[in-house]
Amino acid sequence: MSLLFCEVISAQQSLPKIHKDEVDFVNPLIGTAITGFAKGLDGGGTMPCVNVPFAMTNFVAQTGESKMGRMCYQYEDKAVIGLLATHQPTVWMGDYGYVSIMPQTGSLRVLPKERRLTYDHKDEIAKPYYYSVKLKADAKTSIKAEIAGANTCGMFRFTFPAAEKAHLIIQGINLNPELTDWANDYKSRLKRLKGYVHIDTVNNEITGYNPDRQSAQLGPELKNFKGYFIIKFDKQIRKYGTWDNKIIKKGSEEQFGTRMGAFISFKTLANTQIKVAVATSFISLDQARSNLKKEIPDWDFEKIVKDTRNNWQQQLKVAQVNGVTNEQKTIFYTALFHTLLFPRQFSEYGRYYSAFDDKIHNGESYNDYSLWDTFRALHPLLILTQPERINGMVKSLLQMYQEGGWMPMWPNPTYTNIMISTHADAVVADAYVKGFRGYSTKLAYDAMHKDAFEAPDGDMQKKWGDRDLWTSYEARGGLTYYHKLGFVPVDKVRESVSRTIEYGIDDYCVAQVAKSLGKTEDYNELMKWSANYKNVYNPATGFMAPKNVNGQWSAKPDSGFTEGTKWTYTFGAMQDIPGMISLMGGEKPFADKLKHNFNDGHYRADNEPGHHYIYLFNYCGMPWKAQELVRQHTGWQNFRNAPIGINGNDDCGQTSAWYIFSTMGFYPVTPASGLYSIGAPQFPYIALNLQNGNKLVIKAIDLSAQNKYVKEVRFDGQLIKNHIISHEQISHGGTLEFKMTSVPQKD
Repeated sequence: MSLLFCEVISAQQSLPKIHKDEVDFVNPLIGTAITGFAKGLDGGGTMPCVNVPFAMTNFVAQTGESKMGRMCYQYEDKAVIGLLATHQPTVWMGDYGYVSIMPQTGSLRVLPKERRLTYDHKDEIAKPYYYSVKLKADAKTSIKAEIAGANTCGMFRFTFPAAEKAHLIIQGINLNPELTDWANDYKSRLKRLKGYVHIDTVNNEITGYNPDRQSAQLGPELKNFKGYFIIKFDKQIRKYGTWDNKIIKKGSEEQFGTRMGAFISFKTLANTQIKVAVATSFISLDQARSNLKKEIPDWDFEKIVKDTRNNWQQQLKVAQVNGVTNEQKTIFYTALFHTLLFPRQFSEYGRYYSAFDDKIHNGESYNDYSLWDTFRALHPLLILTQPERINGMVKSLLQMYQEGGWMPMWPNPTYTNIMISTHADAVVADAYVKGFRGYSTKLAYDAMHKDAFEAPDGDMQKKWGDRDLWTSYEARGGLTYYHKLGFVPVDKVRESVSRTIEYGIDDYCVAQVAKSLGKTEDYNELMKWSANYKNVYNPATGFMAPKNVNGQWSAKPDSGFTEGTKWTYTFGAMQDIPGMISLMGGEKPFADKLKHNFNDGHYRADNEPGHHYIYLFNYCGMPWKAQELVRQHTGWQNFRNAPIGINGNDDCGQTSAWYIFSTMGFYPVTPASGLYSIGAPQFPYIALNLQNGNKLVIKAIDLSAQNKYVKEVRFDGQLIKNHIISHEQISHGGTLEFKMTSVPQKD
């Protein structure tokens, strides 16, 4: 009997007598461990940030010097080096425009390794709306650090012990060449960048800017980019200074540098509290000041906490669950929390800085789209849970096209050539197919058409390696070969097999919009290209395989894949599942190979390319197998209420979105199809509040540890026979009712 459903059986006995709101079940520490469920697996890459949903700036305790490949907070760390206003979206992308503040007693120590203070997790509280930790100031005393956060602004509250010397250390930029590795090049940034701070004793504040982008080597230069900040104190600044690297200048009011900041010093009595308000902006200091007046007009720390808590509660109560334990609710609502963080709002009350033309614009903007990951489940989930944001998210991608020439692959906050294909096409097309029209459809089609039809600059001269230093935008690298040969050749372009398959997914998506707009010639061409995946299927081995430019199979059959193997990608053509089944000899051979993928340990639940694989059993006559695997993979082996609680990187909410869809009982296998593949619900009751006041109620009758199979499923009383339900049906609300059984339905 699974642990999950041992808990379900006793759910009624263990449900709390005291009412708890949905937000009370969120545990932001889930997924914060850098280590994964097993050796060689990554942790969740999440952080216990404090802010409103989709906030521009996240406020978090910084446990180490962040860079691409290292989160600002890692659960295994034993110390804190600052409270950070961060824009790092996930572990494999960089922070930018950041600033941190660190409390301290005793002698002044400014560099991160010197100022670090240890802590114990038992002295830590993490909520979406509040964070606190006790830092060990010395052997006998501690400093309590607390965080409240809004959208662009936050407040820190420090409670000091009695001390003759106490300090607050501000770090405005951190270009540390000691952090150099294969993913992080500091040479160029050290030559070009300088941060700035200014201490204003009249207005009792420190202002400055940080021009650093940790992923700058992967994108174009931005001469005007700056993360502006204003730091205000409720205690009068009297003793102060600035620092750059190891040089401390007491009494200095201004500092430029590559690893620098400021400090204020004071004497404290026991339990002296100091509040620090932090405002951020990518537009200007004036805008940061305006943001602060809107979000934190006074020094009421508790009001910020309360307002942000209410904001999260409003967003999280989009889903109500019943009949499950508190542990299950915690996993579910934490997953939902993780889906409401990215892409981040990038506009500041009607204006935004564009990292695509390096200018200020009027309008709404979002940024930090992890598109290779999130086109699969996160964006489809947001269509259900956050419909009011969808048009803005689409418009933001189209603005990037207008301002930079292409929609992005992984904006951070400008172009980076990370991962493969132009999955903004899938996001825009899926929104279009599902009825969203709050943007220019002509502009949207122009942007998608360019991705599908136009090769990037220098296409045939470049290998397009992942994380290559920036030369130009990659778009669909190798597209010239893809169109000419029907595949991307492995001896000319890296990750060629994965590219061939994923370009076909996006071609299918663009084709659906072309068809709707009456562009028949484009539609036919795109649909032809969407079948190019068949050209990298090797019938002799039964796997997708790399081909050379001369059409011969490569002598290295395991080359040409992105974050995976031939097992990871052989079932990857989600846009044409009947075509894949036919290619592999029919339903039985297809199902047999798919079973081997799972039974022999090839399936990787911890990475995105296989997120739809469970549901492929619906298409080859084995829906009961999909139901069995949904139970297995939504359980403890992939999701737990613990820091090591997400099997693999959450990737800006994608893995969490997969979990939520799978728990509800359906999944968007093919983007821009308007269809969901039905699995098996894992909770007895889930209600989803949709747009226009509609409600989707999902019931699993007789669900139990043994009853993991679906006997029948009905939508508003009508029997569903093909394991498919449309977005059109779901979007209007209704009751999706599953009758569960212990017997797999193999007929």
